[in-house]
Amino acid sequence: MEVDYGVFLSTVWVLIAAFLVFLMHAGFAMVESGFARTKNVVNILMKNVATVAIGTITFLIVGFAFMFGADTSGFIGLSGFFLSGIEDMDFGIPSMAFWVFQAMFAATCATIVSGAIAERVKFSAYLIFTVVIASFIYPAVGHWVWGGGWLSELGFHDFAGSTVVHSVGGWAALIFAALLGPRIGKYGADGKVQPIFGHSLPLGALGVLLLWFGWFGFNGGSTLDAFAESLPTVIAVTALGGAAGGAAAMLFSWLRHGHADASLTLNGILAGLVGITAGADVFSPMGGLVTGALAGIILVLAVEFLDNVLKVDDAVGAIPVHGICGLVGTLAVGLFAVDGGLFYGGGTSLLLTQLIGAAAVFAWTVALSFVTLMVIKALVGLRVSTSVEVEGLDMAEHGAIAYGDFMLHSLSDFRRSVNTHSATSRANGSRKLAGELEEVVS
Repeated sequence: MEVDYGVFLSTVWVLIAAFLVFLMHAGFAMVESGFARTKNVVNILMKNVATVAIGTITFLIVGFAFMFGADTSGFIGLSGFFLSGIEDMDFGIPSMAFWVFQAMFAATCATIVSGAIAERVKFSAYLIFTVVIASFIYPAVGHWVWGGGWLSELGFHDFAGSTVVHSVGGWAALIFAALLGPRIGKYGADGKVQPIFGHSLPLGALGVLLLWFGWFGFNGGSTLDAFAESLPTVIAVTALGGAAGGAAAMLFSWLRHGHADASLTLNGILAGLVGITAGADVFSPMGGLVTGALAGIILVLAVEFLDNVLKVDDAVGAIPVHGICGLVGTLAVGLFAVDGGLFYGGGTSLLLTQLIGAAAVFAWTVALSFVTLMVIKALVGLRVSTSVEVEGLDMAEHGAIAYGDFMLHSLSDFRRSVNTHSATSRANGSRKLAGELEEVVS
């Protein structure tokens, strides 16, 4: 049998890209774990692992059909359930390779929600919502843009998902977090924001770097062609977008707050990456640099607006990163696209199309998320009890502690050292520190 080496190499490239996108789930898990407190880390990890499993299975059963099946009125696909007939579909590479790549995207969209609602959501409520967003809310939007639906006919451009993946996840997270309410202690009696610090910034930084690495597959694999002329530029824009977003967020937070904020810098990298994802194939390197920088600056402002004005508690910054900066990147296509962008002589037509698409996806996601969550609230409730939230979700929801042995042994050793001191003042000071350590552990 004669081998088409072009198709063979493209298939290998897309599968490698799928593996990189899969690795992004480790990045999400590390970011969310690092930005959460120790008492909720197991819960964070369980949500991320469950999301990959649910997203993959639902995309097999119905998600792929709704997204890439035979078009029905420009709204949704209605063929290919359980991948039936998938071998007859033409994607330029073997259909099963295409499915694997797209399945990783479906899980990515769903896991965005996890971080925003961390530390107070019922595990069962999250799982039910994940099924809905992965099997219907996200695939419907994907069909509009990538499956031959009405937005693609309109000329809407979203290369790898600033809107389809990131804004859908971000807007769903906004509604979920708003309905849940803030974590205990997030806002004082006067409404002033009380920072709740995560337990491990190193884990958060590792997660961001894993996500950045995986993003080369996220964007690069979206060409579906190892020989695509745009592929080198897509990779370059991806590198520049993350770099510009991180640098801009760092410098802007420094000027605004008097110090270079580490968490904003890390989220700035992700904001820049989300921003360039819609136009990675149509931006020049300079366009990617500017878009990434804009996203990094807007991130800082969006975090403040969410906290100080809307009073929506987002534990990791998922809503500004994915929702707001997904919108920024989608509109940036209308400004910086080399072919058709406003700043390249293309007029306002593409920008208007991008605005219509972004608004439609916002309305769809918000409406469906709200209805779904109200049903879930009536069935099982959304939020854990006050006592569970104070004690931590790990034991109550999963019967485990992420750092149990280490923290308990450390506390025990510290107490033992306190008891060996004979000097009263020294012992009293040490016992005070031990009490503070115990409070942190709890």
